[in-house]
Amino acid sequence: MKANPTPEFLAILAQIAPGTELAQGLERIQRGRTGALIVLGHDKVVESLSSGGFRINADYSPTRIRELAKMDGAIILDGNARQILQAGVQLMPDAVIDTQESGTRHRTAERVAVQTGFPTISVSQSMQTITLYADGERHVLEPAERLLARGNQAVATLERYRHRLDQVTSSLSAAEIEDVATAREVLAVLQRTEMLRRTSEEISRYVLELGIDGRLLAAQHAELLSGIQVDNQLLLRDYAQAEGSELDIDLALQQLHEVTDAQLIDIDGLAKILFPRGTVGQDDQLSPKGYRLLSQIRTVPKAIGDRLVASFDNLQLLMAASTSALMEIEGVGEQRARSIREGLARMAESSLLDRYI
Repeated sequence: MKANPTPEFLAILAQIAPGTELAQGLERIQRGRTGALIVLGHDKVVESLSSGGFRINADYSPTRIRELAKMDGAIILDGNARQILQAGVQLMPDAVIDTQESGTRHRTAERVAVQTGFPTISVSQSMQTITLYADGERHVLEPAERLLARGNQAVATLERYRHRLDQVTSSLSAAEIEDVATAREVLAVLQRTEMLRRTSEEISRYVLELGIDGRLLAAQHAELLSGIQVDNQLLLRDYAQAEGSELDIDLALQQLHEVTDAQLIDIDGLAKILFPRGTVGQDDQLSPKGYRLLSQIRTVPKAIGDRLVASFDNLQLLMAASTSALMEIEGVGEQRARSIREGLARMAESSLLDRYI
């Protein structure tokens, strides 16, 4: 599967995940060792590729598709896999379309998917595999037990990443409060947050492919992500002017998402994303604006947080601000001002305790 599959492709995977009626039908075909070629959608293009066969126009059921798969030819369903439209159809896609497949059924499936734009499924009679062609991608469905094993490995990795992220985040928060944060500490949080995001997305795909078999994995995933208060966009906003000019945050996030896993381990490479001009060394001290810490105070909406940062310019001035000074900001009344002061004080106390005890 692609590293970043499209929402459309993920929706197709959800259609054939364990527990769905389509998955049950595919399993019956696989157990029956008959093979099948199934197109999920019908329009004039599909019609132009079709020859012969029978018009069924019956409600879909796993048993019906299993019986129809005994015949030669393709089965055409509607896009939602609720209706069996045709069966025993000979599909003749454009032979000019490039394919790396060798088997006749698989070559036809890939070409039909490319030419029509509809997801096409090939069930191999000899190899006992189910292959999905959709969104320009070839994806072999793996057995649930193998997906579960990989998912559990990913959860164990996520747990280690979460532990390390908590450590580096706590260290950065304490350093920011003391005004001694270094570029190295900022980059460590940036790196660990991205590693956590990637592993989390991988687990989400396993959960999606597993369908009803992935409920326990989904619960473990949600538990590990609960309480995380790190957002790389906020982190970048805190240090967007570290080199004197404004950093393009959207571009920086895009570059961060595009680096390979091997490149993500390289702190020097990440430094070029956050400090593109190369004028900031990893041991240089930086002063945050305060976006990240303010976001952790529930009574501070994003708009008010932005106004606070705009008014006080950096975290140290914000922490030193009096209640009356905070109340001068639009949308900050006495109660909210007290809440902000108390929230920042609690974070300062907690971070310093974590750092030195």
